[in-house]
Amino acid sequence: MDLNEVFKGTINEPSHRLYNEDLAPAKERRWTTYSLLSMWMSDVHSIGTYTFAAGLFFLGLTGWEVLVAEVIGAIVVMYLANLTGSAGTKLGVPYPVLSRISFGVFGGNVPALIRGFIAIFWYGIQTYLSSVAVVAILLLIFPDMKSMMGYTFLGLSLPGWIGFLFLWLLQFIVFNYGMEFIRKFDNFCGPAVYIMMLVLIIWIAVKAGGKINIGVSPVKISSGQAIVQFFSAISLVIAYFSTIILNVSDFTRFSPSVKITKRGNFWGLPVNFTAFSLASVVITAGTITVFGKAITDPVLLIQRVSNPFFLIVGAIVFIIATMGVNIVANLVSPAYDFANVAPKHINFRRGAMITSILSIVVMPWQIYSNPVAVNYFLGGLGAFLGPIFAIIIVDYYLIKRGKIDVQALYQESKSKYWYQKGYHMKAFIAFIIGIIITVPLALVPVFSAVAAFSWPIGVAITGIVYGVIVRSESLTAGVEVSGAE
Repeated sequence: MDLNEVFKGTINEPSHRLYNEDLAPAKERRWTTYSLLSMWMSDVHSIGTYTFAAGLFFLGLTGWEVLVAEVIGAIVVMYLANLTGSAGTKLGVPYPVLSRISFGVFGGNVPALIRGFIAIFWYGIQTYLSSVAVVAILLLIFPDMKSMMGYTFLGLSLPGWIGFLFLWLLQFIVFNYGMEFIRKFDNFCGPAVYIMMLVLIIWIAVKAGGKINIGVSPVKISSGQAIVQFFSAISLVIAYFSTIILNVSDFTRFSPSVKITKRGNFWGLPVNFTAFSLASVVITAGTITVFGKAITDPVLLIQRVSNPFFLIVGAIVFIIATMGVNIVANLVSPAYDFANVAPKHINFRRGAMITSILSIVVMPWQIYSNPVAVNYFLGGLGAFLGPIFAIIIVDYYLIKRGKIDVQALYQESKSKYWYQKGYHMKAFIAFIIGIIITVPLALVPVFSAVAAFSWPIGVAITGIVYGVIVRSESLTAGVEVSGAE
């Protein structure tokens, strides 16, 4: 198919059950290398990523070892994001439409909704984490509000509700202006965080008298354990980005070329993530010198600063940063995912409203305060992402070799991706086999030693199973695989 036609977004006789303007191939391609870099900065520059990067200290690795593991992990993530991102750029379609290629025009709803429901919970949790900083600012400006902390509703204090709903509304307002405004918002968020990180580095270096040693670890382990933990750290980095790897086409569809997409991913991942991780590691190492223990939460660290003005500015910067990652990673994706279920009735903005409302219903503060719920529920859902990624990538690159009929992605019975009544059962068989392996690895305590590797294991096994199932049938039938041109 002529990609110039795809770029114009012209779809002939689309089904109202599969098409609306938001799901159609992108007509405008304004996302530059810097736009994609800013998108990745928004995804990386958050309280959650800072805590994650700094928390790898507690695997028993030194700062240098943590940094090397994070760099290797970021390079792998870049390669994986290039696979899904390039497909999104070439076809101009968002993730749920991309998933129709391998799962069927209606079957694509399953991987889309799995990604969407994961995003709902993380959207609520990230909003809650940001609201903690809002509450800290409110209590500093209005000390009398401390008396209101005792009044709770559904497990959250009155000031907590004020902070949460304030962030909830602010994020939706930003989102409501559309993807072009989100691009501009991302362009601001990333650089603002770097300024704050530089200030924190200078402050902690002065407090430590320049004695910051990233060659130490707060946890002592043997050399053999260190090797295992090093590779665990690499795998954890990959797993941490597994959601955005899957749906990065939601953004790269607006890139004018694959070259720009790959360039943006390079600057946004190996370069940017390494710089942010280095800053996180240096600051965390400095806290060991200054406070005698590692402080991995930047908000808690800022609260150690005696200057109220610095506290307020720092909290605001990290609030903005977390808003950026929340919109990019946890609101854009489910907005498309829910629109994909009923395109005639749900558009991009309505999908975002559904996500926002459900993020309150799930009471994220209750989930975050319960480690068991976080590890078992969200960890279990995360174990589904590796198999989904494997099926999409193997099908696109190895089975169909990138030859996709974009028109057919929006059509029903005559579509090449109709399979069996809109569902590709071979993809679902491979998916079920994959999660039978990955979910126990992620959740059953006896497998805790390999839990960090559940994502790559799921990708490898599911990819092989799917490839064998589809190829063997093709050879048996003596015909080309359905869907390939």
